[in-house]
Amino acid sequence: MATDLDNDTAATAPVRRRRHGQWRATSGLLATPTIWIIVFFVVPVVMVGLYSVGALTLLRNDDYLSLEHWRFFLSSDTYLGSFWPPWQQSGLFWKSVRMSLGVSITSVLLAYPVAYLLALIADTRKYTLLLVIIVPFLTSYLLRVLAWRVILGESGVANSFLETIGLIDEPVRWLFNSQFAIYLVLSYVWVPFVALPIFVSLENLDLHLLEASSDLGASRLRTFWTVTLPLSLPGVVAGFIFVFIPTIGEYVTPQIVGGPGGFMFGSAIQSAFTAGLDWQFGSAMAMFLIFAVAVLLVVFGRFLDVRSVAE
Repeated sequence: MATDLDNDTAATAPVRRRRHGQWRATSGLLATPTIWIIVFFVVPVVMVGLYSVGALTLLRNDDYLSLEHWRFFLSSDTYLGSFWPPWQQSGLFWKSVRMSLGVSITSVLLAYPVAYLLALIADTRKYTLLLVIIVPFLTSYLLRVLAWRVILGESGVANSFLETIGLIDEPVRWLFNSQFAIYLVLSYVWVPFVALPIFVSLENLDLHLLEASSDLGASRLRTFWTVTLPLSLPGVVAGFIFVFIPTIGEYVTPQIVGGPGGFMFGSAIQSAFTAGLDWQFGSAMAMFLIFAVAVLLVVFGRFLDVRSVAE
């Protein structure tokens, strides 16, 4: 009996060593990204959270263990306010949310036809065309945004062209330093990147389903609404979230092309840390933005099933 036990132990030893080696290899592969996330994401967020309540102080005028900055922010109509009705003046946060929603929806509507063309119509040339679309966006983001100042300015390319063809007699002022300019430039920036997840969803579409729909007598439009669009929704949702999250805290583009009306929630955070030197108030606004984005992600995941994007 002892011999049988020894044989079983000897037989299981290589399996244990193999499992132990696999565990060590997996731990080694996960160690670097885990440390990276902890050092460059978790630690900074925790420090900002502690700073917002005064548990961590750096400046001479910081308040120790105080919720005063949170109380002021949550009760301020200037920074928070209300979301509805959208045509009335509201806080910077909800103004940024509306801007982000508008840009996200616009980007998806503009990117979907591009992704559809590449995935289902372009055939063998789709990857070449995809590269042509993406290459210009490998240049500096700031250079592309600054180029829109030249295009949309009062004496810019757009106004000069409209005056040349006789459509206007004087420069159109709402083209620049306006909400329109912010929406236009941000949509231009994000459309190619929104097209990518939609393109992947459409490329993985089973074409036999489209053929079956056609054989059953459905028109192309009906096939699109009942087959193509529902099956490509994971890519649409991914593209929407891909735009919504970074634009809700955007401040560079509104500052460059939006003028005084382009002061957004991200601009308020940036101003609190730089011009105002009120780091605790800026930390409170930054933490509120992180909480808001986290809640929105949970909502998206609950009602739009974002996890299906990875399947």
